[in-house]
Amino acid sequence: MDAGNRNRLISVNKGLFRHPAVVGAGAAALVALLISNAVAFMRGLDSPWLLGTVIVADMLVIGVGVLVAAREVRTAEHGTALVRNALEESEARLAAIVDSAMDAIVTVDEGQRIVLFNRAAEQLFRVGRRDAIGTPLERFLPERFRRSHQAHIEHFARTGVTSRRMGDVTTLWGLRADGNEFPIEASISQAGLPGQRYFTVILRDITLRKQAEVDAERMRTALTSTQARLAAIVDSAMDAVITVDEDQKIVLFNRAAEQVFGVPREEAIGSLLDRFIPTRFRGAHRHHVEQFGKTGVTSRRMGDVTTLWALRATDKNEGSEFPIEASISQAAEGGRHFYTVILRDITVRKQYEDDLRRSQQELRELSARVLEAREEEKTLIARELHDELGQLLTALKMDLSWLRERVVADAEVARKAGEMDAMLDQTVSATRRISASLRPLMLDDLGLADAAAWLVDEFAKRSSISCTYREFGDGALDQLAKPVATTMYRALQESLTNIGRHSSAKNAWVVLGVEGGMVSLEVEDDGRGIAPADIAKSRSLGLKGMRERVTYLGGSFEVGRAARGGTRVRVSVPPQEKP
Repeated sequence: MDAGNRNRLISVNKGLFRHPAVVGAGAAALVALLISNAVAFMRGLDSPWLLGTVIVADMLVIGVGVLVAAREVRTAEHGTALVRNALEESEARLAAIVDSAMDAIVTVDEGQRIVLFNRAAEQLFRVGRRDAIGTPLERFLPERFRRSHQAHIEHFARTGVTSRRMGDVTTLWGLRADGNEFPIEASISQAGLPGQRYFTVILRDITLRKQAEVDAERMRTALTSTQARLAAIVDSAMDAVITVDEDQKIVLFNRAAEQVFGVPREEAIGSLLDRFIPTRFRGAHRHHVEQFGKTGVTSRRMGDVTTLWALRATDKNEGSEFPIEASISQAAEGGRHFYTVILRDITVRKQYEDDLRRSQQELRELSARVLEAREEEKTLIARELHDELGQLLTALKMDLSWLRERVVADAEVARKAGEMDAMLDQTVSATRRISASLRPLMLDDLGLADAAAWLVDEFAKRSSISCTYREFGDGALDQLAKPVATTMYRALQESLTNIGRHSSAKNAWVVLGVEGGMVSLEVEDDGRGIAPADIAKSRSLGLKGMRERVTYLGGSFEVGRAARGGTRVRVSVPPQEKP
């Protein structure tokens, strides 16, 4: 009811004739009239004018009373109409609210017959309102619950409680018109007087919620099972797994960690990780973990540059260090950061690696010594071929020339002597070539620069490949120690041999010199190039020999594709001057 209607209502309590002043005046007038009537009846006909006046006054009072009563009746009827209109408007608004509610609302009388059925109830039970009104509520209850539901309603009516929640202990079920059951949650309220009592149930379909609860429970069960499996996997892992919180306190310590560090899990949990880190590394370790937490990277390998060390608890006072390899990961849970380290003891592997490295070094030294002995033997053989055999061949040529001068009369002998002289020239050339191939004497006599230039020139003549040779270093190549000069010469010789055999190149470029404290050699061609698979072949002994020679001297050896499409070989060796 709005303010305008309230102001227009004139009830009996607010009527003009109920004003205290008017009521007082009316009461005084009635008292005066009663007194006048009494006096008039006492005097009777002795005062006819008084009796007539009183009769007239009585009639006037009766008329005024009738008018007042009529006015009060009209006022009451008008007020009742306004109240009825306001009540109807309120009921309409309430009906609109009930009908637009998202929850189903059903009202039944004491006989459990439906008297109110809103739109949400229509959608929920899939029944039209007209079909539902007046029918028993039990049509929407599964048959097995109908009797107990009736008993519960009767008990609720006797309690006098105005409202309460239904189904606090168990799940309530409804029945759609198509016969399908579905879970609901509901609350009930009662209103009215005995004989006219109504029960209103507000309910909603919780099928999706129940399904979500089932799914959540299934997920919780699966999660619990997964966590159990994960815990079993972590505990059975061969690598040690340790998780710490932001304060570096251990929260997870698996069985392998117990074996690695020699500490039971119960003793390790809650203690600082520092106890398993050598003292000299603890400060740096904390700093690295803090920096890792700031990066946001989920995981990375630890100790890529250097070897990591851990501390094994042999007793309470001292421990033994051992090398490890480890990876670290981070995860956030409940606003806290946790860091997990997976590590393994690599003591045995480290020993094997040291043994292997030492063995490789010994083999490299042995190989270098074999190559050195081989070079010395080649040098000796080349010297013998050059000096001894060369001298003998020269003497034989001189003797043959003397013989040819004396057998000119015999043409057949002269012809044969000429053939022998030509064959002797070929033998001298072959001897020189074999001697130079074994060990060019100019490498020892003139130095690397002249030997390399001669080798490139000879290769160009024999292979018909155009070669460009360039050197730099202002004579530093001639001051190199014998092992360095020999290694660079052999690398150049092997590179040119590979070009001639495999590249199908038309041009080759050779650059040799000393720069930046290193002796460098670069050989490049424009041939078909070399594939990575060819480099890795077990039969590529030439390349492997070059690599071993260079590595032994502390240098670097690279083979790859050249910018011109062919193969490029780069060799760099620290220089060693002649003693």
